[in-house]
Amino acid sequence: MITTNKREKKDLEFVLCDIEDHVAVVTINRPPVNPLNTKVFKELLLLFGQLDEDEDVRAIVLTGSGEKAFVAGADINEMSGLDLVGIHKMNKVSRNVFTQIENATKPVIAAINGLALGGGFELALACDLRICSERAKFSFPEVGLGIIPGGGGTQRLQKIVGQGIAKELLYFGDMFDAARAHELHIVNNVVPADEVLAAAKEWAAKLAQKPPVALQMLKVAVNAGSNTDMETGLTIENTCFGNAFSTEDRKEGLTAFVEKRKPVYTGR
Repeated sequence: MITTNKREKKDLEFVLCDIEDHVAVVTINRPPVNPLNTKVFKELLLLFGQLDEDEDVRAIVLTGSGEKAFVAGADINEMSGLDLVGIHKMNKVSRNVFTQIENATKPVIAAINGLALGGGFELALACDLRICSERAKFSFPEVGLGIIPGGGGTQRLQKIVGQGIAKELLYFGDMFDAARAHELHIVNNVVPADEVLAAAKEWAAKLAQKPPVALQMLKVAVNAGSNTDMETGLTIENTCFGNAFSTEDRKEGLTAFVEKRKPVYTGR
């Protein structure tokens, strides 16, 4: 049985975090459209590092404040004032954030409540699962600004939609709606606008009841396997299988099945 344990992580300016029943809800809070700047990236990097170490947290929901945007891209005001050295520094921090989220030991669900443009789209792609509002809009508009995505968009997008569709979305930079995002498997589910966060939290609550180590090993097997050949991927899977099999949760899961009861997982 999961017990209620509600708390907050504080001392961050642009990122909010509430933790309840083993689920952390992380909210980027720079209204009205929550643009990403260096400060936001640094706060996300710090927070996700803390959540990764927090054994009470078993699943994470990432969203944006308000109803207009998940994240409507990077902060153009900051970017326009940077030289090549400055933009490389910003990109280093943003890349670290996206990698941290992608490789987090807990599943991360993006609750896309509105616009997901540029860096916001990249942020969503770094998550494991994506639920979006029926009013959500997506695009990579960078080419129209004389630049290209710099936070993994050219790489993560093509792994989901294939190279041809990725080039179409990246080259033209046109905005597309939630229905097409679902058709292209960019999002897992589309829900009414007022149900996005609740739907993401419902999924997170279900994941929080599953064995944490097994979920972590699943994530490692899928992520690492997608970047290698089949034989190496099978070896990675076998190692992850062994790691999950050696846990106390495996014993609990098999015993509960035999005893026809609901398992209680401890993450051990």
